[in-house]
Amino acid sequence: MRLEEEIKQSKFKDETHKLGVNIIYSASWLSSKHLRVLKEFNLSIQQFNILRILRGRHPESATVKLLSERMIDKMSNASRLVEKLRHKGLVERTSCPEDRRSVDIAITREGLEIINQASKVTENEMKNALSTLTKKEAKQLNDLLDKMRD
Repeated sequence: MRLEEEIKQSKFKDETHKLGVNIIYSASWLSSKHLRVLKEFNLSIQQFNILRILRGRHPESATVKLLSERMIDKMSNASRLVEKLRHKGLVERTSCPEDRRSVDIAITREGLEIINQASKVTENEMKNALSTLTKKEAKQLNDLLDKMRD
């Protein structure tokens, strides 16, 4: 459905203004689909992101600083998210032997199971949500979004 119909706005200042609104609206649309799927796993999008980062580093651990640098949502409080995941039994915190002020974060076996299950479901949801685009269009959109951030 066209943006104008979705947000019930027929006029924009110009195409650039419409594009900005369209990107924000589309990101929110995708996010809500992602969130709906993650609810069944009792995870937020940010917690899911941390678990994916830790799965990618497994069996090595990561510092909170590294997690913060690699997160998609740079405004997230990684320390607070790690603590919530620790209470769920999905990550472990250990003091770094080289630097007692630093803490290493590692994904647990249960964390790996949850992230693997959640990833399968979210990947299917994203594939379905974006299925109206051809591979060529998806690549073109990826290239344009990368160009926009340059």
